[in-house]
Amino acid sequence: MDGLSVCMQKQKKMSTNTIDKPRKVTTATLRKMKAAGEKIAMLTAYDYSMARLVDGSGMDVILVGDSATNVMAGNMTTLPMTLDEMIYHARCVARGTERALVVADMPFGTYQGDSNAALHNAVRLMKESGCEAVKLEGGSEIRESIEKILSAGIPVMGHLGLTPQSVNKFGGYGIRAKEEAEARKLLDDAKMLEEIGCFAMVLEKVPSELARKVAESVSIPIIGIGAGSGVDGQVLVVNDMLGMNKGFTPKFLRHYADLGTVINDALTSYISDVKAVSFPSPEESY
Repeated sequence: MDGLSVCMQKQKKMSTNTIDKPRKVTTATLRKMKAAGEKIAMLTAYDYSMARLVDGSGMDVILVGDSATNVMAGNMTTLPMTLDEMIYHARCVARGTERALVVADMPFGTYQGDSNAALHNAVRLMKESGCEAVKLEGGSEIRESIEKILSAGIPVMGHLGLTPQSVNKFGGYGIRAKEEAEARKLLDDAKMLEEIGCFAMVLEKVPSELARKVAESVSIPIIGIGAGSGVDGQVLVVNDMLGMNKGFTPKFLRHYADLGTVINDALTSYISDVKAVSFPSPEESY
C-alpha cells in the first residue's frame, strides 16, 4: 500500500472516531439553540462523579454554582464560598465533563468594585479549573467588571432577578421585580448585558410574564429558575431535583427522583448486614 493510501485510511479512521463522539456544546451552540427554538437544559454539579452522570445524560450546560457552599459544606448562604474553593469544585467538574458547557460562578467579593481584580480572578478561575465560562450576578453596577473580563476573551453569563450573593441587601430569598421600577431596571440590565457581550443569562425568581418579556427582548439565551416556561431554558440544583435535600420544597422545584429515601434505605440495609455478619459473604471474600 502506498503512502497516500495509508494517509487516506488514517484520515477515514479519524473521521469515524470524531463522528462517534458527542458534539461539544459551546456558547455558540446555545445561541443557535435559542434561534432554533430548542430549549436549553442546565443543572449544577460540584464533583467529578456527579459531573460524569450529568454530562452522560446529554445535559447542555453544567453550572458549578457557588451554591456548593450550601450543598457540600452546609453554609446558610453562598457568601462564604472562596475563589480557591470554587476553583477546586470547577476543576473536579471539568475533569468529569466531555460534552456539556461548563460554567463556573465567580464567588462573592471576587468581582464587585474592582474591575482589575475581577479580571485577575476570572483568569485564575479559567486557567486553574478548566471551566469554559464564568457567571456573575448583577447588572449595571458590575458593568465595568464584566467588560474587563470579556476583554480578555472570557465568556460571561449574566444573572439577574434574585441574586443570592445579595441576600443581605434583599433581606431574604423572595421573588424579585414585582414592582414596576425594579422590573424596568431588570429589563434594562438584560439589554445592557446583551449589548456588552454576555452570551447568556440566568433569571432567578421573577414573575413569569416579565421573564418571557426579557427572553423576547434579547437575542441571547435566558435560562430560568423560578421564572416560568417562557424563557429559553431551565436550571436546577441537581441535589434538589434528585430529592437529596429533604425539606427543601420551593414552588419552582420539581423532584425527579427520591434519592434521599433510596440512599437512606441502602445505608440502613448495609448497617443491618454488617451487624448480622451477613456482609461480606463467602462470595465477597478473598
